[in-house]
Amino acid sequence: MENDVDAFLRRLAQELRPRANESAGVMLRRMRRDLPELWGYEDLAAFAPAETAGHVAAFLDVLEHGLGATEIETPPAALEVARRFARSGVPVSKLLRAYRLGHMTLLQQIQAEATRLSVDWELINAAGTRLVAMAFEYVDRVSEQVVAAYQEERDRRLQRRLILTNEASRLIGTTLDIARTAQELTEVCTDEFADLVAIDLLDSVLTDEGTYTPVMTPVLLRIAQRSVLDGCPDSAVATGQTHSYPARSEPAHALTTGQSLLHLVTASGVPAWMAPSSDHEDTLCALGLHSILLLPLQARGNTLGLAQFVRHRTAARFDDDDLLLAQEIAARAAVYIDNARRYTHEHVTALTLQRSLLPQRPAAQSAVEAASRYLPSGSHAGVGGDWYDVIPLSGARVALVVGDVVGRGLHAAATMGRLRTAVRAFADIDLMPDELLTHLDDVVIRLQREEAPDTGETNATCLYAIYDPVSRLCSLASAGHVLPAVVTPPPANGDAQASKSVYFPDLPIGPPLGLGGLPFETAQLELPEGSLLAMFTDGLIESRTRDVDTALALLRDVLAQAPDSPDEVCDRLLAALLPSRPADDVALLVARPRALDPGHVATLDLPSDPATVSGARTFASCTLTAWGLEELSFSTELIISELVTNAIRHGKSPVQMRLILQDTLTCEVFDSSSTAPHLRRARNSDEGGRGLLLVAQLAERWGTRHSREGKVIWAEQVLPTARRAGSRL
Repeated sequence: MENDVDAFLRRLAQELRPRANESAGVMLRRMRRDLPELWGYEDLAAFAPAETAGHVAAFLDVLEHGLGATEIETPPAALEVARRFARSGVPVSKLLRAYRLGHMTLLQQIQAEATRLSVDWELINAAGTRLVAMAFEYVDRVSEQVVAAYQEERDRRLQRRLILTNEASRLIGTTLDIARTAQELTEVCTDEFADLVAIDLLDSVLTDEGTYTPVMTPVLLRIAQRSVLDGCPDSAVATGQTHSYPARSEPAHALTTGQSLLHLVTASGVPAWMAPSSDHEDTLCALGLHSILLLPLQARGNTLGLAQFVRHRTAARFDDDDLLLAQEIAARAAVYIDNARRYTHEHVTALTLQRSLLPQRPAAQSAVEAASRYLPSGSHAGVGGDWYDVIPLSGARVALVVGDVVGRGLHAAATMGRLRTAVRAFADIDLMPDELLTHLDDVVIRLQREEAPDTGETNATCLYAIYDPVSRLCSLASAGHVLPAVVTPPPANGDAQASKSVYFPDLPIGPPLGLGGLPFETAQLELPEGSLLAMFTDGLIESRTRDVDTALALLRDVLAQAPDSPDEVCDRLLAALLPSRPADDVALLVARPRALDPGHVATLDLPSDPATVSGARTFASCTLTAWGLEELSFSTELIISELVTNAIRHGKSPVQMRLILQDTLTCEVFDSSSTAPHLRRARNSDEGGRGLLLVAQLAERWGTRHSREGKVIWAEQVLPTARRAGSRL
């Protein structure tokens, strides 16, 4: 009987083999009817006929040759379909159900053929029992191999996704540049995940600091995109181009609602928002566009823009798992983009604030020829608080300032502005460098007390110098700041080829500003004809690639060979010491001191006797005549009379008068008293008290400056237009 069953099964297989394709068609129609959801995957539907025919042929081989479980070989097409199921995200349960349904349909066809070939019901029943056992053995064996292929592909897919997530964490957000961060997102996601990635940011997000208010047709900027095809032919918008999506379109809906969307392209064609022209629609159709992910870029409760992920060359459509993966990556990238946006905004604001607080044009003075440079840092830390200033003082002198506020960002820039204003205020009352730094130290301490606890302490360094073109003396004091470099020319009677001498003065450096209770000290040095003074912040000499001593040696070499122009000196120093963007802010101030022509200074010592006032007036009149300023004689004599009278009456000897011709005519009277005069309102019955009021009316500026030897009362007058050009140093 057993031999009869084996022979009958072989006959069944031989009879059915010519009609194998017909049997496969019946199986496909049954599965299409009972499992319609599987036919939504076009790549699976296209591969199903070959896979079904392979199963029919394999099972007929089992029947014809009586193969055991270990001899059954799964058709290659079945393994490929399992892998495609895994890549498409179809659950394995649906795959196994399709197998059971398909083989049940095949068994029904074989049993129907058995009743046609024989009327021996005993043989048919015995063959049917054997047939069912062999079918289950085949299904079990093949299912094991198919599930293994499915799981292997699923694991590989999950591993790729894990790798993609890790790569996104590693490669996105490496800079604080908005465009670069967006481009990093496109580069990561076009590597085996999408065929085109396009990043649009809301124009309002890029231009405004405030939050984005949703509108139906927002304006977007295509800030980055990348395609697997050269030239991005699959994108209708160029990088850097602004555009908008139609109201009620899927991208506009995603932006206004903040909801991600998976769009599958159907037979009805490419959506109009994806292909605004018929030519581009033809291009996308030719490429085989089949699925799109639309993901709003959201960070800190704000919608920043939209990320599009497109597939056309990749056979598998995007599925829900892909949407979740893209959401995770896009959410992380959105935070990086928002960080870059916030940094860019604060950096630009701080830089604008700092540049507005720095001198916009050279101050009107002729004591020095000065040039300056300011370079913001190239690091992520932001703009710092470096500053410089050139402040004209009385008596043809000038103050040179370089400072550095510790910290970065808007707070540092704002603090710099406050300190610069304070320095100018103290300079206006002609304080000595050490006294000025003492007062500035008090200002910093007050700022520390007024700041919020989370702001951090305010600390700063400052180098303050006063140059007097009459004496050629430069008085300096440092509050924790690096000392300047002094360049002196070669001796006049020496070798013509001798190089300049460059040295760093051995001067005391006081504590940084903000410590309080510690003294500062003023030192003096003489700057000969043709010398140069270079003041800078530590960003010029500090670097991760070299030590400070090496940088100072390089600075010394550059200054020794530098030309006479301060502008050229600045350029050469920056080129040599900072070949790339600095890690810290840099402020550089280079000054070439000038000497005042001795013929433009007239000095007269006066005895402490009221009778000498007339002699002072005569001396002033004669001096102005020699200088060609006779038209200023009347006002100058009145000013001299009041200042000398006050010095003799209220001051102490010795008394000295000095006239200085520069851009202005300055009248100075010195006495050894520290008591400063002040304006007061004289009553009608008062015999005096109107002298300084008269001086204030006649002079353009007037004031008092104190020294350790006494005080100087000074008054400046504007020169006649014809004399201004010839009054330079």
